[in-house]
Parts: sequence; C-alpha cells; structure tokens
Amino acid sequence: MFAVIEIGGKQYLVTEGQHITVEKTGKKAGSTIEIDRVMLTIDGSKVAIGQPFVKGALVTATMEKEYRGEKVTVLKYKPKVRYRKKLGHRQTLATLKIEAIKA
Repeated sequence: MFAVIEIGGKQYLVTEGQHITVEKTGKKAGSTIEIDRVMLTIDGSKVAIGQPFVKGALVTATMEKEYRGEKVTVLKYKPKVRYRKKLGHRQTLATLKIEAIKA
C-alpha cells in the first residue's frame, strides 16, 4: 500500500515500514504521530484521490530521532559597493518510521 502525505508543506510518497526525513515536527523521540493530510492512497488496483485530502485516510508514524542537518552556506554580494556577507544555516530535521496506512 502506498500513500502521498503532506508534512511541513512538502509531499512524500510513503509505504509501510519506510523511514523518511522531514522538517522538525515538535514531538519527542518515540512518540506516535497521526498524519491525516493524505492526498492519495493506492492499495493494489484500488486508488483513492483526495480533493485535496482523502476522507478517513490516516497514516501512523513513529518519531525516531531529531537532529541538525548539514550546514548551508549563504553568500550575499553586491557589486561596486564592497558589500559581502557570509551566513550559515542548519535546519532541524526529524526521522519518521511509517507504521501503518489506513485508507
């Protein structure tokens, strides 16, 4: 069974038992997350497409860990003004394990 879910403004194609990396969810490690923003479910030949979400569909996931991602370097530069600025950013990420998909 497959499902397309939306978390943090991004869409993910998931199956049961899969590990996905998403942006920070605000939950603690080991907690269970129920995602009701399911856009599509595929179960064999049975396909349910939501407008925008499938009614009654639910994806259950377990929060495994929360960590900081790689550093992204941002350079700002304006020609002829001697303006140069170097900035860095590290996004907080979370790993989820998809436990069950209910359509």
